Parts: sequence; C-alpha cells; structure tokens
Amino acid sequence: MDETGGRADDLADVLGSGYSARGLPLGGDLGAVLVRRRAEHATRGAVLYVHGFADYFFQTHVAEHFTDRGFDFYALDLRAYGRSLRPGEAAGFVTDLTKHFEEVDAAVRVIREEDGHRRLVVVGHSTGGLITSLWAHERRDDDVLDALVLNSPWLDLAESWLLRTVGTALVRGVGRIAPRPVLRPGLGPVYGHSVHRDHHGEWDFDLAWKPIEAFPVHAGWLRAVRRGHARLHRGLDVRVPVLLLCASRSHLRAKRWTPEAMTADTVLDVAHMRKWAPKIGGRVRVVAVENGMHDLFLSAEPVRRRALAEVDEFLDSI
Repeated sequence: MDETGGRADDLADVLGSGYSARGLPLGGDLGAVLVRRRAEHATRGAVLYVHGFADYFFQTHVAEHFTDRGFDFYALDLRAYGRSLRPGEAAGFVTDLTKHFEEVDAAVRVIREEDGHRRLVVVGHSTGGLITSLWAHERRDDDVLDALVLNSPWLDLAESWLLRTVGTALVRGVGRIAPRPVLRPGLGPVYGHSVHRDHHGEWDFDLAWKPIEAFPVHAGWLRAVRRGHARLHRGLDVRVPVLLLCASRSHLRAKRWTPEAMTADTVLDVAHMRKWAPKIGGRVRVVAVENGMHDLFLSAEPVRRRALAEVDEFLDSI
C-alpha cells in the first residue's frame, strides 16, 4: 500500500486525502479511471458507482456514506469523461453504449480479483443507469454482481411522442452514416444552475468535466442511447435485486431556472422510469423520493438523506 490507501501504482486523486485513482487501459489508446476510497473495515464488500452524461465522480459524501457502512467504494470515470477525458477528445462520444462494458469489466476485475471482494453492488446514475442495466443483463450468467441501484436512470427520451418515434428513426439514420454532427450544443442551464454552488446549488465541481449546460449531443452518441433504450424496452433479464430511485415528479423544458427546479427532475421524465422499470428484471423495486432532483444524491440535504436511507434499507434486505 502507499499513502493514498491504494496499491503502489495508484495515484493521489483530485478529491484529496483518502482517495486514490488508477488508469484502466482499454483498447487502442483509450483509457478509463477508477477512483477508490477504502472503508476502515470493509466487511460488506464493494460499491462501484457509474456516472451519467456530462458528469464524473466528485460526490465525496456518497463515497463516505458507503465506506462508513463497511463498503470499499469505487467510482468509474468512463472513457472520454472526467479524469479520462483527453485533449482534443469529443467528450462522452461513443457510437455504441456496449463499448462502456469494457471499462466496467476492467473495474470489476480490480474489485474482485485484485482486491478480493466477493460481494459487489453497482450504482448507476442517469446514462450510467442505462449502461449498467444493459451490462448487468449481458453479465447475468457470470456471477459478478449482487445488486443494482439506479439513481434516476435514463430509460427513454424525455421528449414528445413524435420525437421519440419519428425523431428517433431520423437520428438512427443520420447517426449511422454521420455520427459526428452535433444535434444540440448542450442541455441548457437549468439543471447545472440547480446543483453548482456559484448559482443555486451546494456543490463545487470541475466545469471542464461537468459543464453547466453539459456537452454537445452528437448524432452517433444519441443513436447509441436510443438503441440502448430499445434493447431495454424489449426486456432485459437482470437477475439480481434492483432498486430504482427517482424523483416524485419532473419539471421539463424550462429555459430558465426557477425555484421549482430544486424539487423536481429537470432532465428526465420520471414517468418513463416507472413505466420501463419492470423491463429491467424480475426483482425491481421503484421508490419515488419526494422533492428529489435529477441526481437524488445532490438534492437538498433531507432529500439525499432519505434517498441514501432507501439504499441502506434495500442493501440490508438482500
């Protein structure tokens, strides 16, 4: 071990004392980064956190919540996100969400084979919730996962019926032929203003890694997401217990921040989460958290405390 609490090839992380980071080489010159925080007594196994679009891991209170409860905590910065983002790289760009399985698999190998954990809980937020659901389905026979927790997973496009149908058909065609064009320059400022401390939120994070208006949306990336949605809508076979947490309501398509943004999901439609949750597997529990924002763990203190308590109760029950 070194002073970071990790292995000798780990580096001190930007989050400071108690956190370490290591690169996970992927195919070609690609790479991801695995962040780690150790519990004083890791008696309950490990938690692996996977972030969403235009995001990276910075939520130290989440890591410390789990380490305080006897889990070693790990978080992935997926390829082309956060710590893994390289100069000149299109942030978050992939043409197939299953490409991210490579870094999830690499993280699981570290957790299980190198660090010796027999029990693993995966937590996925937003796009990370979609990725981890698809991954858990594909790895259902490999006995690598014990439970899945989804924090406002992206299970459908938060748009009108016309855009979800005809628009998706157009995106699939364009994205296959020309994946690089930008369909939208970002997602708007409402959610970013709700969470960053320079505006109306509590949190400080690197705006190069998590911009207020998110990253540009490329045609090939959105095609990949819609293909992931379609696969989930046909039905997955995730065989471990699943907890899906979502806000109690959505507040969509607002152009400017208002106080209502602090008590609703301003990014995704929670009705879609409830609708598609049964398609994930046979043991899915859905809990709506009153006054939650899109990232329930970044919501107001009483709200995030309740969300984490729901996770605790779920993990204690399995």
